[in-house]
Amino acid sequence: MRYQAFSTKMLAAQLTAIKVIDLAVMVYISNYILVPQLLYKKKYVLFGGCYVLLVFCFSVLKMKIEGLVMHNPGIFSTNFKGRIYDNIIPHFLLVSTGVAFKLIIDYTKAQKRIRDIAKEKADAELNFLKAQMSPHFLFNALNSVYFLIDQNNSEARNALHTFSEMLRWQLYETNGSKIPVAKEVSFLKEYVAVQQLRKNNNLQLEFNVSIADEAFCIEPLLLVPFVENAFKHLSHYSNGRKDSILISLEEKNNALDFSIQNTVDNVSTKFINNARGIGLNNVKRRLELLYPAKHELRIKKENEWYKVNLMVSNA
Repeated sequence: MRYQAFSTKMLAAQLTAIKVIDLAVMVYISNYILVPQLLYKKKYVLFGGCYVLLVFCFSVLKMKIEGLVMHNPGIFSTNFKGRIYDNIIPHFLLVSTGVAFKLIIDYTKAQKRIRDIAKEKADAELNFLKAQMSPHFLFNALNSVYFLIDQNNSEARNALHTFSEMLRWQLYETNGSKIPVAKEVSFLKEYVAVQQLRKNNNLQLEFNVSIADEAFCIEPLLLVPFVENAFKHLSHYSNGRKDSILISLEEKNNALDFSIQNTVDNVSTKFINNARGIGLNNVKRRLELLYPAKHELRIKKENEWYKVNLMVSNA
């Protein structure tokens, strides 16, 4: 009698485990495969068909497994209509409830991200308005200084002109949400040209650009902090070895691949480790808000090189 009662409890536990595992697998596939890959990509018909097929197949599979565990494979072969009401319809309701929770959670996260972006944008606009008076004054002053420089000093006049163009670009070209990547590249080249004036002849710089789609757009001033850090933390070799900065930017298939690496010595490595990295943290925050799940940022120090690689997609 006790053995029979024990066997009954074991059978009940096995059947319960089968039902829980079956339901958990269906909810997982629905929430983490069907919803993001089909529903969120607006493939509604395909999502509906896969969803119905998923629940139906797993419900039938569960009944088959339960029949084997109960040593009665044909127990569910009769009264198929009753089996639908007892198994398939409840599964539809339970899995749909799981999907509903997933949609609610994702919607809440999306709304929070929208609020964060709005707040970041409002803060940036406020800071821009506060600082706008000073750049305008500086821009006008630079134009005055430009005409005071002796015309024979072409290097100084060209440097000041380049700096003025950079300031003009920051004031008037970055008010929109996105800009063509070609404009960002032009600004980077002007920034690099100004930075090179501060360096000696020991600097070796490579800047390779390949843009397949001129209409490809990115957020303005997204890449310049990485270039700034490369110059800031550049090595200062005195043994005849070149201080090197390698910049590569490639756009294809609606994605941008940006990489920059610079040589570092013991002094610059120590400075990197002690630096607070506010600019880099700001860029990471912007990427999280503006390119959620559409970017990949890798930063590492490898031997005597400091390497940064950023992948951004508009797809």
